[in-house]
Amino acid sequence: MGLHLEFEVLGDNFSSAGTASEEVKRKLKHLGIGSEDVRRVAIAMYEGEMNMVIHAGGGRAIVDIYLDRIEIELVDKGAGIPDIELAMTPGYSTAKESVRCLGFGAGMGLPNMKKYTDKMEIQSVVGEGTTVKMTAFFH
Repeated sequence: MGLHLEFEVLGDNFSSAGTASEEVKRKLKHLGIGSEDVRRVAIAMYEGEMNMVIHAGGGRAIVDIYLDRIEIELVDKGAGIPDIELAMTPGYSTAKESVRCLGFGAGMGLPNMKKYTDKMEIQSVVGEGTTVKMTAFFH
C-alpha cells in the first residue's frame, strides 16, 4: 500500500525547478506526515531536482510514499559523475559560473541529500547518466 508519483524534471529550466519537490511536500503534509520529516524530504528532493536541472539536462523523479517511509529515485541521462566520492565533498561543484551567479551550484546538493535521508545510493556511468536512490523513514 502506497502512493506512487512520477515527475518530469526539465533541464536548465530554473522557473519550474522545485515543482516536483513542492508537490511531494504538499502530499506528505496532506497525509499527516510530521513537519520535521516533511522538511527533511523536501530539502533532499529539492537538492536532487536542482542537480538534474543544473547538471544533467533534466530527468525523472519517481516517488513512492509508504506509511513508514518515502523512497525517491532520481534518474537522468546526463554526463554522469566521474568521481562520486569527490562529488560528495561539501563545497565541491562543477556548476558553471552562469549557474553560480543565480545562487545555485554551491556544492552542497549531494551532501545535503545524504544528510537529510536515512539511506542514499548513487549509480553513475560517465556519458550515460546517474541514478540516485534515497530513502527517508518517518519518525
